[in-house]
Amino acid sequence: VQLQASGGGLVQAGGSLRLSCAASERTSSIWNVGWFRQAPGKEREFVATIRMSGSIVYADSVKGRFTISRDNAKNAMYLQMNSLKPEDTAVYYCAAGRSVRVSEPSAYVYWGQGTQVTVSS
Repeated sequence: VQLQASGGGLVQAGGSLRLSCAASERTSSIWNVGWFRQAPGKEREFVATIRMSGSIVYADSVKGRFTISRDNAKNAMYLQMNSLKPEDTAVYYCAAGRSVRVSEPSAYVYWGQGTQVTVSS
């Protein structure tokens, strides 16, 4: 599976961005698909995932502000980010995997190239 993330950019605190992740093949019911982020000097951090069952998991830090969704017809996944904070600044990656440990980067086999999100204060 090839993944391509897009939609990053520069936004002021309190603003919104929508990230997209295009997959080269069907992912629904086959792969858990999720978003991670990595800030400079920090480890890659779990953001959200949609399990192959359709259930959704969010990191506590983004719960209530971010919404993950997928469009099965387009083999695409999205991350709607609202009420952005400077601490959300990072490179955001989409990923696909099958492990039940959905919040761990090691659970994902395929990764997109990343898209930069910068939130100014």
